[in-house]
This record gives sequence, structure tokens and C-alpha cells, in this order.
Amino acid sequence: MAAAAAAVPVNLRLGDLVWGKLGRYPPWPGKIVNPPKDLKKPRGKKCFFVKFFGTEDHLPVLEELEPKLHQPRTRESAWIKVEQLKPYHAHKEEMIKINKGKRFQQAVDAVEEFLKKGKGKDQASHNSTEEKNRRNSSEERGKQSVGEEKHKANLSEGKPKKRVSSVSSERGSKSPLKRTYEQSPRKRGRPPKDEKPAVCYQAITKKLKVCEEETGSTSIQAADSTAINGSITPTDKKIGFLGLGLMGSGIVSNLLKMGHTVTVWNRTAEKCDLFIQEGARLGRTPAEVVSTCDITFACVSDPKAAKDLVLGPSGVLQGIRPGKCYVDMSTVDADTVTELAQVIVSRGGRFLEAPVSGNQQLSNDGMLVILAAGDRGLYEDCSSCFQAMGKTSFFLGEVGNAAKMMLIVNMVQGSFMATIAEGLTLAQVTGQSQQTLLDILNQGQLASIFLDQKCQNILQGNFKPDFYLKYIQKDLRLAIALGDSVNHPTPMAAAANEVYKRAKALDQSDNDMSAVYRAYIH
Repeated sequence: MAAAAAAVPVNLRLGDLVWGKLGRYPPWPGKIVNPPKDLKKPRGKKCFFVKFFGTEDHLPVLEELEPKLHQPRTRESAWIKVEQLKPYHAHKEEMIKINKGKRFQQAVDAVEEFLKKGKGKDQASHNSTEEKNRRNSSEERGKQSVGEEKHKANLSEGKPKKRVSSVSSERGSKSPLKRTYEQSPRKRGRPPKDEKPAVCYQAITKKLKVCEEETGSTSIQAADSTAINGSITPTDKKIGFLGLGLMGSGIVSNLLKMGHTVTVWNRTAEKCDLFIQEGARLGRTPAEVVSTCDITFACVSDPKAAKDLVLGPSGVLQGIRPGKCYVDMSTVDADTVTELAQVIVSRGGRFLEAPVSGNQQLSNDGMLVILAAGDRGLYEDCSSCFQAMGKTSFFLGEVGNAAKMMLIVNMVQGSFMATIAEGLTLAQVTGQSQQTLLDILNQGQLASIFLDQKCQNILQGNFKPDFYLKYIQKDLRLAIALGDSVNHPTPMAAAANEVYKRAKALDQSDNDMSAVYRAYIH
């Protein structure tokens, strides 16, 4: 116990570079910074707020410290307990030996770049100080020389020696500095406490932007910097949004954050309260939202819910008139979306399907992938909305194409998840370490955030929903039906579907899709 206590870095302070342990992730390089003003420190825990380097879409928000505390919806900073922190320089070699990942190396490179820039600034400041000291010394020697000459002259003329008070001496020495202070656009002296983190953030963002231009990929920090710099100009059209589930909530939050005017509706009205506090307007019915907005988005659970929303009492169709726009972001089959498009257009409305690929965390981060089809002009009108909610969007042509593509994407994802669960259970029953299997997979060609997160869910027994199991099973069922419609075999999806059906029978419907694991152990 004494040894463990001695290892706690009690001497850490604001501005220090550290290694921070983020739950299941390896120690990651970061810097202790001031937290946002509206973010409270977890009660009863000695911890620091750390901003991590190179965390693009990799590290999770740390929620286990204080489950009821609203952590910032970002993956680049978090409260970290003091015992999970180590000084950066003292443990650098140790950490580099145990972690060889590409993202980890990028993070270390970002730290070194930050240190290099800091040294350059320190050297420039040091040179400037030396030059100023030389000038001051030269001026002082000149003043002393003049003073001595005057003193000699006074003595030769018989004048009494005049004492110069220390106060007047200080004033005389300060006046040149005062003029410099008034002329300079910045105050001299110690920089603000959070200045260095800002420089670090800008340096990392600049690097990520260059990477984005070269590779075409987008990171969380690059997307955030685009919004901060005002590159996303919100449309002046009034936006409506129907459905505030796992995906819809994050989408609406990002629309509001980027300055869009949004009116919300949800079947369970209480879910609207948080967004009303953030500046959204409340619609009493889907019809009212559509009639008062220019473009209305909807994101609901399945084909039946999508049809009921449009065709039911006080539904979307009752608010449609010429020029009104409707964008369905639900994952449904092509027949359903085609039917909805026809009834909307028959009333003079414009229709776009735009299902999204991602999960709750990606929705919160504004990093969804949007698949769109239908009215091309409406797709372009939704440009600022799609930029706010996603990292990229695809236009796939006529209505129905996006639905088909989304079902294929989710079929692959659902089948892969079932295979992951199957592999982990086979490892267990044959006496192999599940953690070692994950470590091996993470070093191979299958390595991905999805693989790591879902395996960690299973290893920790944490099946908090990020993508409901019942919805991935629904998508598998619809994908199999899509294959049947064109007489194309889908045996892998069919097998995975049966495993998910068993998981549902074990009451796992409202858990995360990774809970399919439980179908193999019961």
C-alpha cells in the first residue's frame, strides 16, 4: 500500500504534460488544462482535466468517474483521476515500448511538435530578453556616464550635490516600458493560463487539416475546427426534426450547435425538453412541424414507425403542401421509402431519403456517414445540415438506392458482430484468453475502433446501447428480404440473423448489439 501511494504524482499541476489512463485504453499523452467554465469537477475525487493529443475519433468520453455528471461531448478531453496520471517525460520510453499503434504514434508526434514549437518560442523569448538586457545595460551605462559628467561639472562649479530619490529613479526607469506597453497590442508579462493549450490545439488542428486534404479523411478535431472557423454557414431555412432517439438526439444537438433554427417533435414529449433549453422550438404534432418548417427531417425505428409518422393522424402528410421538403433518415426497406416518396410528391412536396451509418457516439460527435437519394436539389439544400451532423455524405441517385445500400452496410456490420462474439466464446471454451485474442486482432488487419469497442463491451459485460440489438436484427431481416427479392443468396446474414433472434429471446433487444454474445453462452 505504501509503495502504491508513493507512486501517485501528487506534484502535478496545470500545464504539465502527462500520460493519462482512460479506462480500457492504454496510457495516452495529454496536457493538464483548465476545464470549461460550465464543467464541474467530480465530487470526492482528486483529478485533473486533461486534453489529449491526436485523439481523432479514438478515445471515449470518460463516464465512469461520475456517471451523473455531464461530461463534454468530445473525445479529446476528460477528467482523469490523479492515480491514473504519470509525468510525460519520466515515462515516455516505457509507454512507447508498450504501445506501437499508428494513432498512438501520431499522438506522440503531436506532443513532440508541440514541445518543439514551445522550445522555439522559449528561445525566441530568451534571445529577445537578452537583447533587451543588453540595450538596457548600454542605456544604463550611458546614463551613468552622463550622470558622472554632470556630477563633476556641479562640483567644479561649486553647486551642492543633489540626491535623486529612489521613487523618481523608478519612475524614470519605468517610463520607457510604459510607452512600450501602451503601444503593444498585447500585455506583457505571464501569458494567460490556458494560452498554451490553445496553441497546442491549433497546431494539432492544422496538422489534421493537411492530413484531410491529402487523404480525404475527416477527424473529430478537423470537423470541430471547421465549425469554429465558421466554414459551416447554417442555412436560413427553418428546420424541423421528428424523432429524438439515440441517433436523432445527437443530430439535433449538432444542428443547434451550428446555428440552425430547429423545431422538434417526439412521440414521448419529455425528450424535447433538453433541446428546448438549448434553443429549439417545440412542435405539437408532425403536421405542425412540417407546416411551419421549410425542411423537415425524421429519424424513427422501423418501416412501420416511418409509415405511421407520415400517414397517421396529424402526420407529416397533413402538413405537406407545394414546396415543403421531407427528409427521411430512418433505416427502412426500399419499398417503404418509395411509397413515402410517392405520397409526399403527390401533395407537391419534395422528398429525400438520407439514412445514416453510425452509432450514438458518432451521432453525438457529428461524425455520421449520410447516404442520400431522391431530389438532388433538396440534397444540396441540406448541405449545411449534413455538414453539421456528419463527416461525409453520398448521393446515390433515385429513391430506394440509399435504403438498399444502408441495409447492405448494416448486414455486413451485423454479421461481423456475430462473428466477433462467436470467436470470443470459442476462445473461452477452448481455454484461450479472450483478452489475448483481442490484442492479436487489434494488431492485425481486422483492427478497428468497432472491433475494439465491441470486444471491450463483451469483456467488461457492459452492454449499454450504442446501437440497439433489436435494430440490427431488423436490418438483417430486411437485408435478407432484399436478397430474396433479386434471388441472391445471403447465407451469412441468415445465420447471423438467427443468432440475434436467439439473443432477443433472451431479453437482449434493448441492449447494445454486442449483447449477441449472450446468445452463444446460454
